[in-house]
Amino acid sequence: MQAVGGTTLNADEAAGGSTATAPGPGAPTGFGRRAVAVLAITAVLAVVVDQVVKELCTKELVEGEPVRILGGLVHLSLLRNSGAAFSLGSGYTWVFPLVTLVVVGWIGWMARKLRSVPWGLALGLVLGGALGNLGDRLFRAPGPFQGHVVDMISLFGPYGEYFAVFNIADSCLSVGVVLAVLLELTGRQRDGSRASRKAEKTA
Repeated sequence: MQAVGGTTLNADEAAGGSTATAPGPGAPTGFGRRAVAVLAITAVLAVVVDQVVKELCTKELVEGEPVRILGGLVHLSLLRNSGAAFSLGSGYTWVFPLVTLVVVGWIGWMARKLRSVPWGLALGLVLGGALGNLGDRLFRAPGPFQGHVVDMISLFGPYGEYFAVFNIADSCLSVGVVLAVLLELTGRQRDGSRASRKAEKTA
């Protein structure tokens, strides 16, 4: 088609006056925003619940005096842990905040292409658990980057005889990692696709 003066117009210009480019695979979508929202909300809830439980336990529990609940299935035993989750790595307290910061950065990088709500839940649990214990490292005694994490949940015995004493943040980390492994094993990708479908397209 020609405009006045002989200038040639293509079909798109004739119809709408401009050309539109389709969004690429990395552009934000409704699923992407929803997955990131799930990640953020899950992380915030995990941190809030973890810190509230820790504050209540430090005020109401006395070290060496566990509280027996659920018929002895669970004991609330106040413990201050200088190691990592489940009391691992005691004596290297300063290392764990640095590792946590790396994990937080990695999750932030992963969130850029996140389109899967289940993956958002898994990463949110890991992020919330990491931040919950990081708060203890930074703000609790004996000092910044050396703070001891507050643990309080002991299963089947009052002093971790059968299973290491842990807290809400540890639980969130563990559940998030297990969920992430299950998603990987079932072929669910962070971009919302399935690994089997990708294989069929490339075959």
